[in-house]
Amino acid sequence: MTISLLESQNIDELAGVLYDMLPGSGNPRLSFPTVAQSLGLAGYWVGGSKRPAIVTLLTATFERERHRFCPLIEGVIRQSLSWRAGRRAPLTRDEIDDINRILGRLGYKVPGLHDADFLANLERRSRAADGQRVNDPARLAALKQGLTAISALAPQPRGFAFEKFLNELFDVYALAPRGSFRLKGEQIDGSFQHDGHTYLLEAKWQNDRVARAELALLNETVTSKATWSRGLLVSYSGFSADGIAAFESGRPTALIAMDGLDLYEVLDRGFALPDVLRAKARRAAETNKCFVPVRLLF
Repeated sequence: MTISLLESQNIDELAGVLYDMLPGSGNPRLSFPTVAQSLGLAGYWVGGSKRPAIVTLLTATFERERHRFCPLIEGVIRQSLSWRAGRRAPLTRDEIDDINRILGRLGYKVPGLHDADFLANLERRSRAADGQRVNDPARLAALKQGLTAISALAPQPRGFAFEKFLNELFDVYALAPRGSFRLKGEQIDGSFQHDGHTYLLEAKWQNDRVARAELALLNETVTSKATWSRGLLVSYSGFSADGIAAFESGRPTALIAMDGLDLYEVLDRGFALPDVLRAKARRAAETNKCFVPVRLLF
């Protein structure tokens, strides 16, 4: 049975939630392929890159063997309880709530995932989206103050301080930031993970607004990597209107963008960074606009 675009969208979102539940390989007892094999779905686990493999497993099961779709989800969670506990990162109530919400949109309900005793025993983390750590007002206030202080620095130390600020901001929301690294001469300011995607990060604190050429360069870098890679370009001074318009009229975008006001509003107005990234990614998918200010999204 062919699935609709909306169903595909929900399955892709479900794959993002399930991504950290189990490894894709390397564990003969607790992994996505062992769950698939236990349910007679081994043929739908294609291996290779983890997220596309999860999407393929979910999609094939949903299309061809819908009676096994809920047992598949329950099997992943059952094994994940043990695997995640061993990693000292137990499943949270928020993750199960996300799964139940998506399953509901697909027309399913797994009774065990709604069991009151089961849910009561799960830790609840204060977060607006996957990966967000417990809200720490003091740390967020320090980041807000630090963002203002960076503007008083000289250009070179200002750039390093800005990268450090972003790294800490992403760490607050448990987005697994990674510092600067080089790939065959290409300078990438870092990377982080969100919704099962790896984002390549480029950060700029300069007086001039970023123009089309710099947007196009990062877009080309991202599209030359794995298909699930995305890019985030952060320009404190913002972007030229002509540059944004020219970039959007060219090839499809694989990146989203933020300016200094976006960062300030995240910290000042209490928006969760994962929510902001998700809203920007969705608007980019709908309109090909890589930069839509936070104030227009919320």
